[in-house]
Amino acid sequence: MSPTRPDRVPILMYHQVSDTVHPGFAKYTVSAPAFDAQMKWLASHGYTSIDLATLLGHRREGRRPPDRSVVITFDDGFQDCAVHAAPSLRAHGLSATFFLVAGLMGGPSTWLRAERGIDPPLMSWDDARSLETEGHWCASHSVTHPRLAQISPERCRDELADSRAHIERELGHPVREIAYPFGSESSHVRQLAAECGYEAACTVTIGLSRATDDSLALPRVPVLGSDSLMDFASRVRTGYTVRDRLRELARSVIGAGRAPMANDDDR
Repeated sequence: MSPTRPDRVPILMYHQVSDTVHPGFAKYTVSAPAFDAQMKWLASHGYTSIDLATLLGHRREGRRPPDRSVVITFDDGFQDCAVHAAPSLRAHGLSATFFLVAGLMGGPSTWLRAERGIDPPLMSWDDARSLETEGHWCASHSVTHPRLAQISPERCRDELADSRAHIERELGHPVREIAYPFGSESSHVRQLAAECGYEAACTVTIGLSRATDDSLALPRVPVLGSDSLMDFASRVRTGYTVRDRLRELARSVIGAGRAPMANDDDR
């Protein structure tokens, strides 16, 4: 399997990294040992972590990012990620972006109570400051984690603008990046994000990021709790697991095989 082309960069999307897995969130929870194995794989295969600003800076200047660049992101800002992911990142010389729910820092993840019946704790502002001291970056994931495309434009604007203001006040630097909660976005949400000063935004659309991408609708590569290390390697290089790619190939072959029959019937 060939390395990722330099104009196609994996933006990895994690949620929870923990030593305990709740059944209601198992899909989105990578165990601490599995995460460490993944970071070791990246480092041993020559991958270099960059942030979104660096990636988009290269693209604005018409330059390709360095070979084997990877952007590592964490949605939600769970405390367990500060506890379990940060030491592994440090050990393997990698950095990440943590998207924070600015209005709930240090408290429970209240949006998950209704969604999945759990509310794992979120990191505190002190945790976020410590992450940035280690070379990581913190950015926006809204104020309260709503589905931005399903709320009023006025509330959407507040969620976008107030989150930036909270983080900038607490961490002392400009915030120009956001990950849309639940991946909920639309052309109107993207327009509001731009008006609120965001320059990069991550979606949950699956795929490697290319130079032609809308910077306010960047695709990402999900990393799931069920992924093997082979799955992870395939995701980094292609966006998908081997199983996903074989399933898609089978669909395309079956589709191609059915097409002539449909034409015959049409005649």
